[in-house]
Amino acid sequence: MNITNLKEHNTFGIDADCKKISFIRHESDIKPLLEDYKTEKILILGGGSNVLFINNYFDGVVLLNQIKGFEILNETQNEVSVKVGAGEVWHEFVLKCIENNFGGVENLSLIPGSVGASPMQNIGAYGVEIKDIFESLEAYHIATSEIHTFSKEECAFGYRESVFKRKLKDQYIITSVTFKLTRNHHQLNTSYGVIEDELTKKEITHPTIKDVSDAIIAIRSSKLPNPKDLGNAGSFFKNPVIDKKALEKIKITFPEVPSYNVNEKHVKLPAGWLIEKAGWKGKVLKNYGVHKLQALVLVNYGGATGKEIYQLSTDIIEDVKSKFGVELEREVNMIL
Repeated sequence: MNITNLKEHNTFGIDADCKKISFIRHESDIKPLLEDYKTEKILILGGGSNVLFINNYFDGVVLLNQIKGFEILNETQNEVSVKVGAGEVWHEFVLKCIENNFGGVENLSLIPGSVGASPMQNIGAYGVEIKDIFESLEAYHIATSEIHTFSKEECAFGYRESVFKRKLKDQYIITSVTFKLTRNHHQLNTSYGVIEDELTKKEITHPTIKDVSDAIIAIRSSKLPNPKDLGNAGSFFKNPVIDKKALEKIKITFPEVPSYNVNEKHVKLPAGWLIEKAGWKGKVLKNYGVHKLQALVLVNYGGATGKEIYQLSTDIIEDVKSKFGVELEREVNMIL
């Protein structure tokens, strides 16, 4: 049977079709599949958690990366290197690390998506990013059919950025990612107040990595919708970085605006605060809108089209710019 519907393969639940869906289950599947579809437009998908299909038809072939694997490469008394298949579910990988007492990923609990997508986005949450635990990755070079290994430096990680979203976009298929994690003396990051609050609520004074993971799962579950219940792609927008002079202008009208230092000249503003202040939080338009608990999250209540959600994001960007002079950037990848 020729499977062509993508609704189950994107967390927004957009009902889009494509020419064909094929599965990459092993690294050895890639070359023959690319040869079979060499005249077609190709889209590589992992968990489909960070994409928006703008049209109801993608005129090409979708290859679902489902390469599995969890292998310990090197182990010392205090550190461990773990090589993970790109098709593994990110949160399941995190839980497996915690089960093995491997520290470093606990703050990234319950982030939707696949392991292979994590370095592309340099995913991050609660003070931790992929770059903090990343060792290397292997990727299939589409033009030469060779497997290349990328170091942290070669990945050029930035805020929700990597070389695979810019210079090398659509040139590689990530097959595995290797992480360097701790086995003892875990460096817990509980500096975000909400984590401390959650641990205090549970009367935990000496947290383990599991305690931190459980706290973050509780926090995320309380304010972020589960894509299985309500279509969404998590945070739709990046937190904008502006110069401090621009911040002072905003403070004239909005003295309460929160900001976080990036360097001597720049600060980061919470996009969710800007969107909420502009009046979009909880807004419902037909069968889609902005989540009632988290203004960063756009949602599909069922049956919305990608064009409708894209237009909503455009309206928000324009409104925030007119009110604050700040241009938001979409974090989600737009698929045409």
